[in-house]
Amino acid sequence: MDPVYVKNLTKIYGDTAALKGISFNVNRGEIYCLVGPNGAGKTTTFRILSTLILPTSGEAYIEGYSVVDEPEKVREVISYLPEDVGTYKNLTGYEYLKFVASVYFRDHRSILDAIKRGIEISDLTDEELNRPMKTYSKGMKRRIQIARALMVEPRIAILDEPGSGLDPVQKHYIRKIIKLYAKREGTTVLMSTHEMAEAEEICDRVAILYSGEIVARGTPKEIIDRLGESSLEKAFIKIVSSSGDGI
Repeated sequence: MDPVYVKNLTKIYGDTAALKGISFNVNRGEIYCLVGPNGAGKTTTFRILSTLILPTSGEAYIEGYSVVDEPEKVREVISYLPEDVGTYKNLTGYEYLKFVASVYFRDHRSILDAIKRGIEISDLTDEELNRPMKTYSKGMKRRIQIARALMVEPRIAILDEPGSGLDPVQKHYIRKIIKLYAKREGTTVLMSTHEMAEAEEICDRVAILYSGEIVARGTPKEIIDRLGESSLEKAFIKIVSSSGDGI
């Protein structure tokens, strides 16, 4: 079975269908993106895959483990970074990385190695790492959170809008480190974004979500070529503006 396998996943809140039977799979070692506007269903999908909420119906497996029946096994192989995750304000960046490493690893050598990876990924200076995180800019906080998600070497990294709200320089760094780490360490990355240019730059394959449904899927180039457009953003606009069933 693929590292991530989703079939006919549905989530209903009251009278609202947040997900309407979506299906997709993620290949090992690739960066797969759920792309779509706010409210499309990206975060709901990630919360289900991270075992935080249950689906109304459908199936979802992470490394062969059911997110419904085997949530403990799923949590052992994933790392989940929510879009709106906070930080421990009074901890320094270094203390935070050490705390995370101590949660995931038991022996001293593994803890030190994880901290070293976290420092490398964050690319923060010694002075910055020794300051309380309440003094960090949004970009610095996001760097330390990306470091937290990747330093533990998860088999599956689930990253919800990792570049949201950052300036272009910070976004560029976040994209670079995700691509580098996925290729170098072999981590399978499932991420979301509402920025089509970001998906076009970083993702091996994408599924475009709109109103809880997947309306297109494939590599960014495949979708662009199929629609006869010059960018993923223009292809997306054509898809959602049409009355068809997607591609």
